[in-house]
Amino acid sequence: MKFARPTPLDYFATLVAQDDGLNLLEAAVSLAQDEHPQLDVQTVLSEVDRLAGRLRERIAPEMAPAERLRLLTRFFHGELGFAGNLNNYYAADNSFVHRVLEMRRGIPITLAVLLLELAEHAGLRAAGVAFPGHFLVKCRIGLGEVVIDPFTGQQLSAARLDERLAVYRHGSGLPQDLDLPLEFFLRAATPRQILARMLRNLKEVHRAAGDWPRLLAVQQRLVVLLPGDAVERRDRGLVLEAVGALAAAAVDLAFYLAQRPDAPDSGQLRDRLALLLDQGPPPLQ
Repeated sequence: MKFARPTPLDYFATLVAQDDGLNLLEAAVSLAQDEHPQLDVQTVLSEVDRLAGRLRERIAPEMAPAERLRLLTRFFHGELGFAGNLNNYYAADNSFVHRVLEMRRGIPITLAVLLLELAEHAGLRAAGVAFPGHFLVKCRIGLGEVVIDPFTGQQLSAARLDERLAVYRHGSGLPQDLDLPLEFFLRAATPRQILARMLRNLKEVHRAAGDWPRLLAVQQRLVVLLPGDAVERRDRGLVLEAVGALAAAAVDLAFYLAQRPDAPDSGQLRDRLALLLDQGPPPLQ
């Protein structure tokens, strides 16, 4: 009896099926398999584990968390040379962990995924932070927390974070006096939230390029990751329509309208759905 080999999407679905035990690094590495179908995820994990082993050798059991963090930063940004990819920030490769490992360059969130893995091996309590516009990492040191920019390795003071937040609020049109303290924006992100942000970065890259097949692959993963998210179902439906999968597109748009009947775009989408249904299945050949 022959068994069908799991597709990259099947593999991803298995990895993210439950929040308990969700391995962020493995799931993040697997995102590249649509673009790089021959990628061996376990080989990438072994390479990260090799780097973690080099780091662990330098950490004495009695070393304080603050010193462990300094050692981690020197190792990651100094010795290994990881840094932000300023010259080609919007390239899709920056969202692929194995390419970031090869290039030693990436965007904040992929650098953060690697930094978080190494921090765990260093015995640090670290978490990702979905800060507006720029993903960050925070680390528990004593009774407080240190916030790090994975792009540069710099520690960010509360005043510097407030400055960044003010720029975001101004650019996004949020009122300056919005009653949300800085701490609200420094909450720890879950692995599922981190993966969603990584996929949405890729989504924007492919949408900007008008690359519908690649965009569809990303949307498929977003729907698997966030099965109850009506907006991602809507967006998948629109991409399915663009690639000619009209029946599947109609199912997704109907799901969105059932979940969001009063959404601002509901009228337009109802008209669109009606057109899709009117076209019906293609004739038999």
